[in-house]
Amino acid sequence: MERTLSIIKPDGVARGLIGEVIRRFEKNGIRIVGMKMLWMTREQARGFYAVHRERPFFDSLTKFMSSGPVVVMVLEGENVIEKNRRLMGATDPSKAAEGTIRRDFATEIEKNVVHGSDAPETAAFEIGYFFNRFEIVA
Repeated sequence: MERTLSIIKPDGVARGLIGEVIRRFEKNGIRIVGMKMLWMTREQARGFYAVHRERPFFDSLTKFMSSGPVVVMVLEGENVIEKNRRLMGATDPSKAAEGTIRRDFATEIEKNVVHGSDAPETAAFEIGYFFNRFEIVA
Protein backbone atom coordinates (compact mmCIF):
# COMPACT_ATOMS: atom_id res chain seq x y z
CA MET A 1 0.00 0.00 0.00
CA GLU A 2 1.23 3.44 -0.92
CA ARG A 3 0.68 6.57 1.20
CA THR A 4 0.52 10.23 0.31
CA LEU A 5 -0.25 13.54 1.96
CA SER A 6 -3.26 15.65 1.08
CA ILE A 7 -4.06 19.13 2.33
CA ILE A 8 -7.37 20.91 2.07
CA LYS A 9 -6.08 24.46 1.80
CA PRO A 10 -7.46 27.53 3.65
CA ASP A 11 -9.82 28.39 0.77
CA GLY A 12 -11.33 24.89 0.79
CA VAL A 13 -11.80 24.92 4.57
CA ALA A 14 -13.30 28.44 4.55
CA ARG A 15 -15.74 27.47 1.78
CA GLY A 16 -16.97 24.35 3.59
CA LEU A 17 -15.49 21.84 1.13
CA ILE A 18 -13.90 19.43 3.65
CA GLY A 19 -16.73 16.89 3.41
CA GLU A 20 -16.87 17.04 -0.38
CA VAL A 21 -13.13 16.44 -0.75
CA ILE A 22 -13.24 13.52 1.70
CA ARG A 23 -16.29 12.09 -0.09
CA ARG A 24 -14.39 12.08 -3.38
CA PHE A 25 -11.46 10.26 -1.79
CA GLU A 26 -13.69 7.60 -0.25
CA LYS A 27 -15.80 7.22 -3.40
CA ASN A 28 -12.59 6.46 -5.32
CA GLY A 29 -11.32 3.82 -2.91
CA ILE A 30 -8.81 6.01 -1.09
CA ARG A 31 -8.53 5.32 2.62
CA ILE A 32 -7.79 8.10 5.14
CA VAL A 33 -5.37 6.75 7.75
CA GLY A 34 -4.51 10.06 9.45
CA MET A 35 -6.26 13.41 9.63
CA LYS A 36 -6.14 16.64 11.60
CA MET A 37 -6.99 20.30 11.32
CA LEU A 38 -4.35 22.90 12.08
CA TRP A 39 -3.43 26.49 11.38
CA MET A 40 0.15 26.74 10.14
CA THR A 41 2.34 29.64 11.15
CA ARG A 42 4.19 31.43 8.37
CA GLU A 43 7.39 29.67 9.45
CA GLN A 44 5.71 26.24 9.34
CA ALA A 45 4.43 26.99 5.83
CA ARG A 46 7.93 28.11 4.78
CA GLY A 47 9.39 24.87 6.12
CA PHE A 48 6.79 22.76 4.36
CA TYR A 49 7.27 24.53 1.01
CA ALA A 50 11.07 24.97 1.40
CA VAL A 51 11.60 23.19 -1.94
CA HIS A 52 9.99 26.24 -3.60
CA ARG A 53 12.02 28.83 -1.64
CA GLU A 54 13.65 30.27 -4.79
CA ARG A 55 10.41 30.43 -6.79
CA PRO A 56 8.69 33.81 -7.32
CA PHE A 57 5.42 32.56 -5.78
CA PHE A 58 7.01 31.34 -2.51
CA ASP A 59 6.06 34.37 -0.38
CA SER A 60 2.47 34.57 -1.57
CA LEU A 61 2.05 30.79 -1.25
CA THR A 62 3.33 30.66 2.33
CA LYS A 63 1.28 33.72 3.26
CA PHE A 64 -1.84 32.08 1.83
CA MET A 65 -1.18 28.68 3.44
CA SER A 66 -0.82 30.35 6.84
CA SER A 67 -3.91 32.55 6.39
CA GLY A 68 -6.41 30.07 7.87
CA PRO A 69 -6.95 26.51 9.02
CA VAL A 70 -6.09 23.55 6.80
CA VAL A 71 -6.95 19.85 6.99
CA VAL A 72 -3.97 17.55 6.55
CA MET A 73 -4.55 13.89 5.74
CA VAL A 74 -2.54 10.77 5.14
CA LEU A 75 -4.15 8.84 2.31
CA GLU A 76 -3.51 5.18 1.60
CA GLY A 77 -4.25 2.90 -1.33
CA GLU A 78 -2.95 1.27 -4.48
CA ASN A 79 -1.14 3.92 -6.56
CA VAL A 80 -2.64 6.54 -4.25
CA ILE A 81 -0.22 9.30 -5.29
CA GLU A 82 -1.25 9.05 -8.93
CA LYS A 83 -4.91 8.49 -8.07
CA ASN A 84 -5.00 11.55 -5.81
CA ARG A 85 -3.28 13.72 -8.41
CA ARG A 86 -5.89 12.68 -11.00
CA LEU A 87 -8.71 13.52 -8.56
CA MET A 88 -7.19 16.92 -7.79
CA GLY A 89 -6.63 17.93 -11.40
CA ALA A 90 -4.07 20.35 -12.81
CA THR A 91 -2.70 23.09 -10.54
CA ASP A 92 -4.29 25.69 -12.82
CA PRO A 93 -8.03 25.05 -12.47
CA SER A 94 -8.68 26.36 -15.99
CA LYS A 95 -6.50 23.50 -17.30
CA ALA A 96 -7.90 20.84 -14.96
CA ALA A 97 -10.07 18.06 -16.37
CA GLU A 98 -13.83 18.11 -15.92
CA GLY A 99 -14.96 16.52 -12.67
CA THR A 100 -11.70 17.12 -10.79
CA ILE A 101 -11.62 18.89 -7.44
CA ARG A 102 -9.74 21.90 -8.78
CA ARG A 103 -11.90 22.25 -11.88
CA ASP A 104 -15.08 22.05 -9.80
CA PHE A 105 -14.05 24.24 -6.84
CA ALA A 106 -10.82 26.23 -7.32
CA THR A 107 -10.98 29.96 -7.94
CA GLU A 108 -7.36 30.51 -9.09
CA ILE A 109 -3.97 28.78 -9.28
CA GLU A 110 -3.02 29.58 -5.68
CA LYS A 111 -6.49 29.13 -4.21
CA ASN A 112 -6.94 25.71 -5.74
CA VAL A 113 -8.49 23.95 -2.72
CA VAL A 114 -6.08 21.01 -2.34
CA HIS A 115 -2.43 19.99 -2.22
CA GLY A 116 -1.11 16.50 -2.85
CA SER A 117 2.35 14.93 -2.80
CA ASP A 118 3.82 14.37 -6.26
CA ALA A 119 6.18 11.42 -5.61
CA PRO A 120 6.94 8.78 -2.97
CA GLU A 121 9.95 10.74 -1.65
CA THR A 122 7.91 13.93 -1.39
CA ALA A 123 5.08 12.04 0.31
CA ALA A 124 7.49 10.62 2.92
CA PHE A 125 8.81 14.11 3.77
CA GLU A 126 5.35 15.71 3.78
CA ILE A 127 3.71 13.01 5.92
CA GLY A 128 6.59 13.23 8.40
CA TYR A 129 6.24 17.02 8.52
CA PHE A 130 2.73 16.81 9.98
CA PHE A 131 2.32 13.33 11.49
CA ASN A 132 4.18 11.06 13.88
CA ARG A 133 3.79 7.29 13.76
CA PHE A 134 1.19 7.28 16.55
CA GLU A 135 -1.13 9.51 14.53
CA ILE A 136 -1.41 7.17 11.54
CA VAL A 137 -3.70 4.15 11.68
CA ALA A 138 -1.91 1.13 10.24
